[in-house]
Amino acid sequence: MKRILLITVILGLCFGLTYAQNERPSRSEYTLKLPVDSELMYEQKVEVSPYFVKENVLQIYPGERLFIEVKASKKEIISMKVVKENLNPNLTIEVELTQSVKDGKGELMMLKIVNPFKKDLKYKAMMFIVGQDKWINTTVLPVKSKLTGYETWMKEIHNIKK
Repeated sequence: MKRILLITVILGLCFGLTYAQNERPSRSEYTLKLPVDSELMYEQKVEVSPYFVKENVLQIYPGERLFIEVKASKKEIISMKVVKENLNPNLTIEVELTQSVKDGKGELMMLKIVNPFKKDLKYKAMMFIVGQDKWINTTVLPVKSKLTGYETWMKEIHNIKK
């Protein structure tokens, strides 16, 4: 009986350690480069920084693809954390911000959100556009239950808050 209990405790600790090792609270430092037109390249040094800049406020940069594991009640999201791997697909929102480039020119920015839940996913977004010096509100549509939503903009956005 003691062996079974010991094995159960060890397995529980191993699984707990695996999930803890899967957390990814902050991004590494890198240089963000966005083609604006055939002559202009926007560059920004992105410091080591948390993905969640406030409680339930995610900041994402072009080129990032994030898995956001969620704890939720029946009506609302209670907590979120960025993880390295999608180990819980039924509880993990996928978010990706990309730039489409043609002939060295930025054409559009696209935000992709995969909603794993049985309810529509509603969110608000603000963007920081190249050439501006402040956050700008933008209109976004809810992502329907169990579907993927796409938002596109014709401006070069160097990051989005949701």
